[in-house]
This record gives sequence, structure tokens and C-alpha cells, in this order.
Amino acid sequence: MENFILSLEIVLPLFIVMAVGYACKRMKLVTEALAKQMNGLVFRVFLPVLLCKNIYTSSLESLINPGVFIFAAVGILVMFFLLMAVVPRIEPDKRKCGAMIQAMFRSNYAYFGIPLVQAIFPQSDTSVASLLVVIVVPLFNVLAVVVLEMFRGGKADPRQIIKKILTNPLIIGSLAGLIILITGIRIPSILQKPIDDLGKVATPLALFLLGASIDFSKTGAHVRQLSLCVLAKLVVFPLAAVLAGALMGMRGVELASLLIIFGAPTAVNSAVMAQQMGSDGDLATEAVVFTTAFSALTVFLFVFALKSLALI
Repeated sequence: MENFILSLEIVLPLFIVMAVGYACKRMKLVTEALAKQMNGLVFRVFLPVLLCKNIYTSSLESLINPGVFIFAAVGILVMFFLLMAVVPRIEPDKRKCGAMIQAMFRSNYAYFGIPLVQAIFPQSDTSVASLLVVIVVPLFNVLAVVVLEMFRGGKADPRQIIKKILTNPLIIGSLAGLIILITGIRIPSILQKPIDDLGKVATPLALFLLGASIDFSKTGAHVRQLSLCVLAKLVVFPLAAVLAGALMGMRGVELASLLIIFGAPTAVNSAVMAQQMGSDGDLATEAVVFTTAFSALTVFLFVFALKSLALI
């Protein structure tokens, strides 16, 4: 019972903040244009500052073990190629194929995952979860572009992919934190307080805006495809990743990070990318909505199970 209550106390507050965001959107206190603009601020300012701070305030010893980084990269690639082989066999529509594959492998790790890992380990060093952004975000971006281009009959432009990676604020923030940590650069005390304050804004605002981005009015016509997306995204892949990670001896922050990399809801901006790249934008939007809604249950159950087994 203790683990049940503890898991509820970890997961429920995050979804309450999301629910408030959704309610404010429904009451027209937050417009779609405002939510989009604020998302840009979170992406370009608050989250990069948070990632940078989390990394440079950690210890180098916590980053020495490369196992979790290799596991994350290999796991994402295996998941991607497996989906590329299987999904076209069960979905004849190429546009839907691209949207489904992206929805199944691309997680909302930075917005959803890092706040959850910090909630599970409030007094611990969670820099590994932050540094994983350097691996996870570029891979998700590259593979998303590749799959959406392939399933609309186009050809991916390597220069554009590289440019998007190099200019991604989350990557820049993470690398800046790593450079400060490795070189031992001291942050002036006068800057420490504003950095802390800006970083604290990231988590609640990101979750609030994630809730505000949900629009149930855009759901409906893709029951079979959505069922497959939700099952793969929230159950099959995180279960496989957690089992494999646990068998390899990963525990604590590392295992929780893997859970979220593979089991967080589909990234919100995947729907925008699908629309812009000629994929099925409606299906992509519905996948974001349903994986976000059902993740409240699946993430809670995973956290409860791992807590009960003393793995996190």
C-alpha cells in the first residue's frame, strides 16, 4: 500500500498540472496561439537552462558509466527498424504508416520525462536523465525526418537534419552544461539565482502547456491505428526496455530514465512535423492526444511496479 500511495504522489501531481492546462484551454484562458508561443519559450529558454544546470551541478562520477547511453541509442534504433519492418505490413496507406511509426517511437522525453524522473528522485542526482537528451533528442529528430520523408515518397536532406540538430536549444543547453562540468568553469554567484529561477519555471510550465495542447475534438476516425500506437508506445516498448535494462543491472535513475524514453507519450511536435511533411496530420494529432491521456495510467502502473520491486 505504501508503494501505491508513493507512486500516486509521484505521478498524479504531474497530471494535475497538465489537467489545469487543459482546463484553461477549454475555458479560453489560454489560446492556441498563446500556448504555441509559450511552448517556444519553454523549448528555447527554460528547458535548455534547466538541462544545463542539472548537468553542470552534477558530479563527473555520475556520468562515467556509458551503459545507459549506449542502451538508449541502440534501443531506439532497434525499435525504429522493427517498426519500419512491421508497420507497412499492417497498414497499406503510406501516409498513415509514417504517422504511426513516428507516434510509436518518438517520446515526449524532455517535456514529460525529465520532470517525472526528478519527481521520482527529488533528492538525488538526476543529471543522467538530463544528459540523455544529447542522445535521445537528435536520434528522435533524425529518425522522424527519415520516416516521414520515406513514407511520402520524398528524400531526406542530410544538411537540414544536421542543421536542426546543431541548432536544437535542448542539445545546446545540454552540451553547455557538459562543457562547464568537464572544464570546471565556475558560474559567478550573481548568476546562480537567476539560473535557478529560470530552471524552476521549465517543469511546471512545460507540463501546463502539454495539457493545453490536448484537443479531444480532433479525435475519432482511426480506432485501429490508434489502438496499435497506444499499445506499442505505452506498453510493449517500455516493458521490453525496462525488462532488458533491469536484466543488465540498471537501477534507480538510469532505469527510470529508460522507462520514460520508451514509455512517455508521443512528442507533441510530432503532429506538427507530420502535417508539414505530408503525412497524416490528423492521425498524428490523435496519437499525441491518446498516448498522453492513457499515459496517466500506464506510467503510474510502471512506477508502482518498479517501486514495489525496489528497482527504482
